[in-house]
Amino acid sequence: MNRHEAREQAFILVFEKSFKSDSLDEILEAAQTAREITLSDFARHVFIGVENHLEVLDRLIDENSIGWKRSRLSRVAASLLRLALYEMLFEEDIPVSVSINEAVELAKKYGTGEDASFINGLLGTVAKKLEQEGGVEKKERKEQADGAVSGD
Repeated sequence: MNRHEAREQAFILVFEKSFKSDSLDEILEAAQTAREITLSDFARHVFIGVENHLEVLDRLIDENSIGWKRSRLSRVAASLLRLALYEMLFEEDIPVSVSINEAVELAKKYGTGEDASFINGLLGTVAKKLEQEGGVEKKERKEQADGAVSGD
């Protein structure tokens, strides 16, 4: 399975979680059982990462959704934004441009033209801000966010 297919699996898991209050393990188990698929390690890792950093990701969406409230976004758009932002912030081996391009392509497949352009714009804005931050590497951001989540 290539990275694109694994990312698509992760998106479907994040999207599914937006409808359910089930635990992460229950969603992972149901995905494998109901759809008879084998989840990639990457999809599982990213899905769990998104859910563990949801507060940080949603705050970024809120701060950069000019003229839009997150509640007005489609679940497809919100799920793709969460996935791409997680990769942009925390996955060291994935270039920011790849995360943006993949999210836009998935939006074209699963969402609307509006979703794709909105996602591209918001992620582009965040990418510029991250570039301006300069010295803060993804690993440091992950440690900072993990500390904030755990209350350290």
